[in-house]
Amino acid sequence: MFDYLIVGAGFAGSVIAERLARGANKKVLLVDRRNHIGGNAYDCFDDHGILIHKYGPHIFHTASKEVFDYLSRFTDWRQYQHRVLAWVDGQLVPIPINLDTINQLYGLNLNSFELDEWFASRAEKKEICKTSEDVVVSKIGRELYEKFFRGYTRKQWGLDPSELDAQVTARVPTRTNRDDRYFTDAYQAMPKFGFTRMFEKMLDHPNITVLLKADYRDVKNWAPYRELIFTGPVDEYFDNCYGKLPYRCLEFKHETLNKEWAQPVAVINYPNDYTYTRVTEFKHLTGQEHQKTSLVYEFSRAEGDPYYPIPRAENAELYKQYAALAEQTPNVHFVGRLATYKYYNMDQVVAQALTTFAKLVGKTRQEATELKTDSRITRIHVPMQAELVPLNGNGNGHSHGPGNGSRNGNGNGNGHGRGKNGNGSNGHAPKRRGRVSVAEALGINGGSNGERV
Repeated sequence: MFDYLIVGAGFAGSVIAERLARGANKKVLLVDRRNHIGGNAYDCFDDHGILIHKYGPHIFHTASKEVFDYLSRFTDWRQYQHRVLAWVDGQLVPIPINLDTINQLYGLNLNSFELDEWFASRAEKKEICKTSEDVVVSKIGRELYEKFFRGYTRKQWGLDPSELDAQVTARVPTRTNRDDRYFTDAYQAMPKFGFTRMFEKMLDHPNITVLLKADYRDVKNWAPYRELIFTGPVDEYFDNCYGKLPYRCLEFKHETLNKEWAQPVAVINYPNDYTYTRVTEFKHLTGQEHQKTSLVYEFSRAEGDPYYPIPRAENAELYKQYAALAEQTPNVHFVGRLATYKYYNMDQVVAQALTTFAKLVGKTRQEATELKTDSRITRIHVPMQAELVPLNGNGNGHSHGPGNGSRNGNGNGNGHGRGKNGNGSNGHAPKRRGRVSVAEALGINGGSNGERV
């Protein structure tokens, strides 16, 4: 019996799995339909040996010491200050807009005080900023809005800024100094050996069993558990009973060039030119030295894997219906960007996961983050690359797990075998197999009503 079945091995699922296993001594089954852990932050080496972010650039930044210290348990850091340029009017200029952006674009020589006045002379004052367009034009005027924001937003969201909530463009500041950093958080760094390595260390605990390339709806029929933590789309969990929540999706085109560098910075935005929104060169992020370089071109799409909840009033109202249903669902907890339909950064997801764990164990978040216990079970090695197939047949089966316990259930014929850590000298690891049932993968030689020890 697992204490928790956790759906999704991204930041939300992995942080809660780690805390439950290491902090509360709970037995966790972590399931993901993809063939890797780490969610959208997954990174890997491409065919040329260059470390890339498969799902587009992920740059870690936070103002929370608590979040940074927590993640520092699982990684060393490479200090990195993220800088972005935008291709506007045939030249590369800093974004967010700052003093150098305006001076370069307009051939001026303003200082910070003069730039304040320059912005004010072009701003269109709004009593209430209801839309993303309102936010920008009320600060810097319509001309800069057209150059930097409107085209990019329409490509990114498939909607005009006048149709989106104010929060979208409010995330991007406007500066009157020369600070060209994209973020100003106190903690800005990249995992020294990549995000995937950090997730591997986070999940390296004997109380955690990871099952990949598996749908939780299949797994939950074979793996008994007490409570469920869901980090996927909340509407999907409830079979879209109120209709589908709109998400914006992404498509990525990766390319490797036979040259050491291609861009002056990691990311270049294209607000008005080309069909892609931005191009990322990964070596700027990772610090890797290599004779070649890898880029990714990012295209926004209406269909595909969900990435961004679309921030519109009607979508928020639809989510409220699902949130009310989630509140009424016993022993199921919804965490993360997709499950709570919020446009969170990575650090915000980590903070939300830590808060959820604190509520589960009845502690403050600070107390819960510091909890540490000794593990009580032996890791079950799951054949990650195995193809899961249904378990048929009603014969009886049994097997010996860790210690001298036994498991009984409705298996396919008869079978027996010793677990990896039995008390005798015959213990051995299970053999990797090409096609196995979910039950076999989890070490359950039978149905969900079988007893695990």
